[in-house]
Amino acid sequence: MPNLAHAKKALRKAKKAFVRNELIRDGVRKLRKAARVAVDAKNKVDASKVARDLQAALDKAAKRGVVSKNKASRLKSRLAKKLKAL
Repeated sequence: MPNLAHAKKALRKAKKAFVRNELIRDGVRKLRKAARVAVDAKNKVDASKVARDLQAALDKAAKRGVVSKNKASRLKSRLAKKLKAL
């Protein structure tokens, strides 16, 4: 446990940031699963709709530092490749 006031505050902030980041990560994870299901079902309309939402969520997560810019770019690229193959 921290003893100094600034260390206590840093711990409080870190806990809040963890919860906030976890919500964003969870949303991205759910969208990735929905995209995977739509692509596996070969449903082009649903897949493109979910892909658009996933790309936006990944960009926001990367902007906020929840996932790295490179990871977001890599996931978007792989998704686009799968959509093109449909």
